[in-house]
Amino acid sequence: MSEETPNPTDPRTHLAGKRTSLASVRTQLALDRTTLAWIRTTLTMASFGFGMVAFFRTLREANAHEETIRLHEGAVRFGVALIVLGLIATVLAGPSHWMALRRLRLGEIPVLRQWPLSITVAMLFAVLCLAGLWGLFVR
Repeated sequence: MSEETPNPTDPRTHLAGKRTSLASVRTQLALDRTTLAWIRTTLTMASFGFGMVAFFRTLREANAHEETIRLHEGAVRFGVALIVLGLIATVLAGPSHWMALRRLRLGEIPVLRQWPLSITVAMLFAVLCLAGLWGLFVR
């Protein structure tokens, strides 16, 4: 098989270059959407943590029994853990997005990690939930 040299007058050459640059734009927009989804997720986690603390504080103020106090203390620990996990995920999403965009601008393919941020945060969240349930119901 002989290799064909590109013909500068061939209209397909121009279209191929245009499609390649549009693919980079689409990839960058997809990365932006992913980062925005991370921000929404982490804000939701932190908001849920704050809401949980406030809800159980209201219960404790209305009814100060030993069980209510124990639930409030557990909710405070769990809520603070959710807030911290949300903050950590937000902080990690920024550099992850920046590195992927940097590689894309350099013409390289963004790296797919063995432990992506999504799996890491999901595993931490699962452990946090199990620890929270264990602390609330096992005494």
